[in-house]
Amino acid sequence: MCGIAGSYQQADGQKLADIMTDRIAHRGPDACGSWSHVDGCVAFHFGHRRLSIIDLSTAADQPLRKHGLTLIYNGELYNYRALRAELAANGVNFGTQSDTEVVLESWRRWGPDALTRFRGMFAFALADTRTGELFLARDPLGIKPLYFVPRGGGAVFASELKALVAALGSELRVEPGALVASMLYYWLPEQRCVIDAVRKLPGGSFARWRPDGSFSIEGYWRVADVAAEAAAGPPEDLASVIEDSVAKHLVADVPVSSFLSGGLDSSIVTVLAHRSDSAIDAYTISFRPQDQRLEAMPDDAFYARQVAARYGITLHEIEISPDIVDMLPRMVDVLDEPIGDPAAINTLLMCQAARERGVKVILSGMGADELFGGYRKHLACVMASRYNRLPAVSRVAVGIAVSRLPVTAMGWGLRYVRWAKRFLTFAELPEEPRFRRSYTLYDADELAALVSPDLGNYIHEVVAEHSEVYCDNALADEINRMCLADTRLFLPGLNLAYTDRASMAASVEVRVPFVDPVVARAAFSLPGTAKIRGRHGKVALKQAAEGWLPAEIVHRPKSSFSAPLRAWIRSDLRELIQDVLVGGELVACGMVRREPLIQLIAQEQAGREDRAKQIWQLLTMELWYRNAQASGVAA
Repeated sequence: MCGIAGSYQQADGQKLADIMTDRIAHRGPDACGSWSHVDGCVAFHFGHRRLSIIDLSTAADQPLRKHGLTLIYNGELYNYRALRAELAANGVNFGTQSDTEVVLESWRRWGPDALTRFRGMFAFALADTRTGELFLARDPLGIKPLYFVPRGGGAVFASELKALVAALGSELRVEPGALVASMLYYWLPEQRCVIDAVRKLPGGSFARWRPDGSFSIEGYWRVADVAAEAAAGPPEDLASVIEDSVAKHLVADVPVSSFLSGGLDSSIVTVLAHRSDSAIDAYTISFRPQDQRLEAMPDDAFYARQVAARYGITLHEIEISPDIVDMLPRMVDVLDEPIGDPAAINTLLMCQAARERGVKVILSGMGADELFGGYRKHLACVMASRYNRLPAVSRVAVGIAVSRLPVTAMGWGLRYVRWAKRFLTFAELPEEPRFRRSYTLYDADELAALVSPDLGNYIHEVVAEHSEVYCDNALADEINRMCLADTRLFLPGLNLAYTDRASMAASVEVRVPFVDPVVARAAFSLPGTAKIRGRHGKVALKQAAEGWLPAEIVHRPKSSFSAPLRAWIRSDLRELIQDVLVGGELVACGMVRREPLIQLIAQEQAGREDRAKQIWQLLTMELWYRNAQASGVAA
């Protein structure tokens, strides 16, 4: 795992590449390399920061140059040994034991068709000095990030947005529609970037620039197509697919560890990995008791200890009790864009602890909820259909009763009241807006009342984009339609994004065996009724897990991988909210209206409504906005 940066056809390309490579040094502390090629009308400038995982020798340092091709690569190719053997059988001579060289030689032999042969997570740039072309490519499901700015007849690109801002800050400006999307979702969908000129290369695609200035993006893999094909065929053997994926994700020349929350997904990954390698240890988190009370969620550490003890896994526990006032500004810088999910702090702290013990690679159970219908929102949307069969008078009575209930009482969080209030915001909507509202922070009218009237059109644009993605499928059932939308929006826009930034800030690679094209195909070969049945989600995954885990883990209460957000909002961050948010730049410039903001904060502080996520998102966005201005980015 590494960091890449570079430019194509830029007169100041060397300077830009150097600035960007320095800015992402955290992604690769083991080695730093650069390469330039200027020949007539063609100019390449590449920079690379290496985190050594496969082939630890200096021979595998990058940029890797070989017979007219130069590659900078961020990622891991889990099937590189099989591809290497195939290439060697066809006469290719290898000078390293790295997967990087396999990527380069695969491209030489198969061109862009090589991308469909790769099983892994990656983002790379490849220069072909024979033709003068630049190629950028990204893995199928968008695990590894790649940002680029079209500039003149070429481009500037990097693994992280902060690198582009450091190099081009004065040329850039904030994209208002992205800020609106962040407020709505608390993260940014892949088609939006918070900096106007910057684009994210879509997962499952590659870009090509030619010396004549022409540019194109082509897709090579699309999860919506895979889902439709899989749904038309027979169900696949889920257990064998998952076992194979976890085994393949263990390829490394350094020790591998695992996240273990004690939940179903992380327990599956940890136990299967430990079966293959008994040296694998695990990391879990716990909260301060007073924070746990207000959050009112199951204690993950209790279940993590059970799993670790049963299978003889060494478990490292980390109590999440940071000085959040000091931690928050750092987290905002790490995340690059205004992502309002405090779970990123958990990831950063766990990765830091693992790195201090010499760990470079950690496995995660991320992705299972999206693919197998594991979120409460999935079950809630299914239950909404049943709720709507109640007489209208009964639904009105329920709404009145729930609206009068507080979300906290005597210092304890009332999670079922929180969930009931949330449920009633979307239960009677049609399918697509119901699903959108099940996880967004506001409906369109609520958000319009909070922000400047000038942003109204952006709200409609963002809502329309969600509808377009949700409806772009050929699936027959609502459950799989929700899972597909999450795999295209929620997974890359939030979970994969914060995991990459937070882990790489600690110079640690996180691998996600569920976020794999083969696993995705198996997931969508299952009907929705195999995922949600009655009041239970992830049914098919739980059935598979019964062969690996005890029943008390398979069927334990679900808990979110989050942080004690409500406790932070009401105590640690109380002064910061008043001074930095209410008295901040977003209010001063009119983007956020002061009176609705004050009302929202008052509702949370009084325990009348659950507004913690909205407040956290606005606070992170305020700090992000200040950072952008300090970097020279125009409003």
